[in-house]
Amino acid sequence: MPSYNVFSSSNLHDWQDHGTIVDQTDVPWGKKDGFGMWAPDAIEKNGTYYFYFPDIPLDESGFRRIGVATSKSPAGPFTVNKDYIKGVSGIDPNVFIDDDGQAYLYFGGGEKLYVAKLQPNMVELASEPQEIKGLPSKYKEGPFLFKRNDLYYFTFPHSPSGSEELAYAVGDSPLGPFEYQGMFMQRWRDGIWTNHHSVVEYEDQWYVFYHHHQISQNQHLRSMRADKLFFDNRGQIQMVTPTERGIGTPPASAKLQIDRYSMLSDKGVKVSKVTGNELPANWQVDWVENGAWLNYDRVDFEQGQAQKVIVQAASQTQGGTVEVRLGGPKGEIIALVPVSNTGGWGKWQTFEAPLNTKLTGVNNLSFVFTGAKQGYLFNIDWVSFK
Repeated sequence: MPSYNVFSSSNLHDWQDHGTIVDQTDVPWGKKDGFGMWAPDAIEKNGTYYFYFPDIPLDESGFRRIGVATSKSPAGPFTVNKDYIKGVSGIDPNVFIDDDGQAYLYFGGGEKLYVAKLQPNMVELASEPQEIKGLPSKYKEGPFLFKRNDLYYFTFPHSPSGSEELAYAVGDSPLGPFEYQGMFMQRWRDGIWTNHHSVVEYEDQWYVFYHHHQISQNQHLRSMRADKLFFDNRGQIQMVTPTERGIGTPPASAKLQIDRYSMLSDKGVKVSKVTGNELPANWQVDWVENGAWLNYDRVDFEQGQAQKVIVQAASQTQGGTVEVRLGGPKGEIIALVPVSNTGGWGKWQTFEAPLNTKLTGVNNLSFVFTGAKQGYLFNIDWVSFK
């Protein structure tokens, strides 16, 4: 990559792009046209934000060196240090600060991953890098360590065969040794080789952020994804199944992109990417048949202001009905939205119907599609409540 951007959110649904914080042309020690900026990490200490990143060094002293940029705000502006961290040659930095204030730098890619203590200034090593013990063989990269209930979780992408799965090991010290526990997210099987990640606890819920190529369909042009992370009563990470829905609780008044569904019926409905400049933007619910359904969880109706539901849809046939239900496809019907022929599959119109139930707080919704028993009914762009 040539640069890094920062995104922020206060509700995990609406995200703001704060723009580029570090560009390859900003790095005094790095190649200005190397496009070698790979997986980074950031951490805050005493009011300063430290951004760690790999880049290709001008002095050709290694495949990658790891540099640091600092700022008083996570959104920047950041100032890049004049030189890379001495004694470190590798990729994919991760920094962890323990409860006693000691900071650790994790990095590496290949058969081995490494850890070293950092000086209090966060930009110099306090110990020689040492190999992390207890990990499985084969290719590993992208380390990320976090602490939960006095146990250290060392997570990493692992490629025992084929593309990368997300795996982890646990230990009683940030330096290891660690005991391998297995994978917690299966490898991609749709054309992307890598999967890098990070783990964070926010408002008493753990999340895993990772990447995929669904938007671009090019494994080198990846986009962010996130899902909730859970632990069993023994502290083991439960398997994460990537979802379209992701995280966040949108207000009911938003244009809900229900193609980012929580669950989809086995047949009778699909989600497709739309090319060109026509509506909708990127994705739509389509190939809809009678009896199919789609769930969309966690919609905030707040104090119950919503009185009607609006559906933006298109149809080249006789159309059909969108049943809006609570909880699941067999839940209470709260609205019936009729959709008629709009003159084409890309000719969009809005259709609306009153809510027959006052909804407050956060609710899980289901959309059941009914109509003629043969043929396709309609496409859907978005749903909103007013």
